[in-house]
Amino acid sequence: MKNIQKYARSYFTPPVCAMRWTQKEYIDHAPTWCSVDLRDGNQALVIPMGLEDKLDFFQFLVGIGFKEIEVGFPAASETEYEFCRALIEQDLIPNGVTIQVLTQSRSHIIEKTFEAIRGAKNAIVHLYNSTSAAQREQVFKKNKEEIIEIAVSGAELLKKHREEAGVPYRFEYSPESFTGTEPEFALEICNRVLDVWAPQGEEKIIINLPVTVELSLPHIYANQVEYISDRLHRREQVILSLHPHNDRGCAVADTEMALLAGGERVEGTLFGNGERTGNADIVTLALNLYAHGVDPQLDFSNMPSIVGMYERTTGMHVGDRQPYSGKLVFAAFSGSHQDAIAKGMRWRGAKEDAPWNVPYLPIDPRDIGREYEADVIRINSQSGKGGIGYLLEQKFGFNLPPKMREQVGYTVKSVSDHQHKELSPKEVRDIFFQNYVQVSSPIELVDCHYTRSNRRLRAAVTIRLDGKERTLSGEGNGRLDSVSNAFKEELGVGYSDLQYTEHALETGSTSQAAAYVGISSPEGRTFWGAGVNDDIIMASIIALTSAINQLLRAAGR
Repeated sequence: MKNIQKYARSYFTPPVCAMRWTQKEYIDHAPTWCSVDLRDGNQALVIPMGLEDKLDFFQFLVGIGFKEIEVGFPAASETEYEFCRALIEQDLIPNGVTIQVLTQSRSHIIEKTFEAIRGAKNAIVHLYNSTSAAQREQVFKKNKEEIIEIAVSGAELLKKHREEAGVPYRFEYSPESFTGTEPEFALEICNRVLDVWAPQGEEKIIINLPVTVELSLPHIYANQVEYISDRLHRREQVILSLHPHNDRGCAVADTEMALLAGGERVEGTLFGNGERTGNADIVTLALNLYAHGVDPQLDFSNMPSIVGMYERTTGMHVGDRQPYSGKLVFAAFSGSHQDAIAKGMRWRGAKEDAPWNVPYLPIDPRDIGREYEADVIRINSQSGKGGIGYLLEQKFGFNLPPKMREQVGYTVKSVSDHQHKELSPKEVRDIFFQNYVQVSSPIELVDCHYTRSNRRLRAAVTIRLDGKERTLSGEGNGRLDSVSNAFKEELGVGYSDLQYTEHALETGSTSQAAAYVGISSPEGRTFWGAGVNDDIIMASIIALTSAINQLLRAAGR
């Protein structure tokens, strides 16, 4: 590509990089989550949510389990202001839930913000001003001391308005564009704000370090966070918060590494909705914790419902490959993947108490409201015998013998290949039935009776062939053997190596039996048939007839 020379690294590494966080293996507890869907997420929508949708979305977030929710920038527009007032005046904020409002460090905006939260039991007032070298030089044209003064004067105004309100509102400060700010300067401005607020007793101040624009690899952000965390004034009374955006596609990695480096709180959105490429995706972050056996303290157990609500209210679409939530994220089309999943699930069926470790499935799809039959095994021309067999077993109860599973798999794949489409579970079942189950041409089985003679069984098999009904007779050691001999002797059908399996088949309220029969032609080809009936013996005879019909068709009879 051209013009490489115009790009340079625009981030700053800390003067000291302890990197203790690299020694930690995993995140062992959930951070405090703050949803910014109704502010950061909403402002990024092509058509921002109206009042009713915002009220619905707020209650939706509460239902998931968020305890802190940024509800907007109430001084920015009348809609934002009215939404904040509606939450308070309609008493829609549950006990234990704190709303958060954003404000610039400007006198009239701060005043309007405190008007908006009047009457709130719990609120966080989030003060910010931009601190990056680029913004100082290009936008504000101010030096470092002047930028510090903006933050300090805003912090003083927040303190003054809180005293006048007589309500213990909590405070948060963000050096916006933190990742483009010299770490020493970011530390200085945060400490100057902390000195103004001077938290005492049990009061906690939130210092938020936003990845307003991703400029570096994730480990650089973690080093920046660790540097600040180690040097903040009154550190024991500070909650260190993270707010990554996703410009480089690393927001989740930024967040996870920064949590190891001292972060305690995460501001993000559902599915990563936000300006440009979006914010950190809280769904992914929370379920990454869950996949390591850590309770995320958020309820994503009905993911299809959550996706539906999100898409309805925002007009956004959750991508098919979005981690955990996309329609295809648990789907396996590859035959080898399907086979491994099918075997893993069967192994797990006998060892349910073992830790989850099924191949290709980082978590159990059922834990977030997904279904194996619809979501995991997806059938197309790339599928394999294991996946197709697993689908027939899990969805419809047919536990095919391994060799038959292979043959059925090729038949199903061939249909998908010729039709150039994915097949639904019902279509797979229909293909199985059309080709293998109760096959009645050219021989149609009508009835079957048995008599015993000298420890051997004689079968009288009534069939319809070429439009004419006739009865075949044969002897054998058992019912299936006697019927098989009747076909061989009376119709001259040649085959050998009869293979037979059976099992109970639950279909609705009626218990039936399924039987599978394989036979080998003189040329060595194996043909399979299946039968379903209330009587297991009859099911086996139907299966044998189906297999013989397959053989006769192949021979052109």
